Amino acid sequence: MKLSQFRYKEPVELFAQHPTPHRDDARMMVVHRNKGTIEHKYVKDLVDYFSEGDCMILNNTRVFPARLYGNKEKTGAQIEVFLLRELDRESKLWDVLVDPARKIRIGNKLYFGEDDMLVAEVIDNTTSRGRTLRFLFDGTHDEFKDILAQLGETPLPRYIDRPTEAEDRERYQTIYAKVEGAVAAPVGGLHLSRELMKRMELKGINFAEITLHLGLGAFRPVEVEDLTKHKMDSEECMVNQQAVDIVNQSIRNKGRVCAVDTSVMRAIETSVSTEGLLKTYQGWTNKFIFPPYDFSVADSLLTNFHRSESTLFMMVAAFAGLELTHEAYKTAMKEKYRFLTYGDAMLIL
Repeated sequence: MKLSQFRYKEPVELFAQHPTPHRDDARMMVVHRNKGTIEHKYVKDLVDYFSEGDCMILNNTRVFPARLYGNKEKTGAQIEVFLLRELDRESKLWDVLVDPARKIRIGNKLYFGEDDMLVAEVIDNTTSRGRTLRFLFDGTHDEFKDILAQLGETPLPRYIDRPTEAEDRERYQTIYAKVEGAVAAPVGGLHLSRELMKRMELKGINFAEITLHLGLGAFRPVEVEDLTKHKMDSEECMVNQQAVDIVNQSIRNKGRVCAVDTSVMRAIETSVSTEGLLKTYQGWTNKFIFPPYDFSVADSLLTNFHRSESTLFMMVAAFAGLELTHEAYKTAMKEKYRFLTYGDAMLIL
């Protein structure tokens, strides 16, 4: 497959800048793969498409406030630091992106917060924008994380063209987020409200939780026409026995299994047995799913509308079929669906 096959003209005016007032108020396009048909519903109607014994797989990763603003020593120039992941807890080493990168060299110190409450030293260059920072802090790890939480901003994507607001701390997080470690939200799950999940639970629908800490890899532009040459960044992934038991029971009982977000699909396709059942896993995944691809575990996917030529759009095309995916996106633009992180949902059955 070629990159250009996944291109469409993005409707920038439809990029959602704020979430809907209530999570399940978002619209939901329902795409039926077997019939090639499209319905227009709301997320609160999700319960109507599942039955007792079906299973929803959730990604319980929690987004941390990963965007910091500091000042470079001597010049005082403002530098944005985007925390990617902690490399060493004891040494407080972090993998980060810096902007503007041209000003940041090994040995530079960066100061954060009033009265320089946090200081970091650049100790390595990793990529053109990537750096390794050592935070110079003598307190406990919990005290250090508390300061990061105070200083950090919710890491909204750049296409949300406004300052971060107080509500983003809650709304750029699923209601079932537990395990901190992501720098991007599993946006397909942002639509699930407590009321909706309770209605599903009362209907006998089961929930299984896995963890995949989203980095920026899934959002990194694909820069090669031949997709087999694109390399995904690795992300930490955990599938425990409890999730395995819940999911496999639904599969054995011929129930429907829904991956809530593309990150879930990537995790479960990383940890599948030869019999097409889910198995436990703890490690890293750089799984890149694009057509043609045979999915093993989930037979439905709840996701959002993604960017042109993105790896997320490619995964949706692998699941729904490229032609039907392009048709669905054309319909979404015509019907003025809201796109991307805070946008509307797509349920593919």
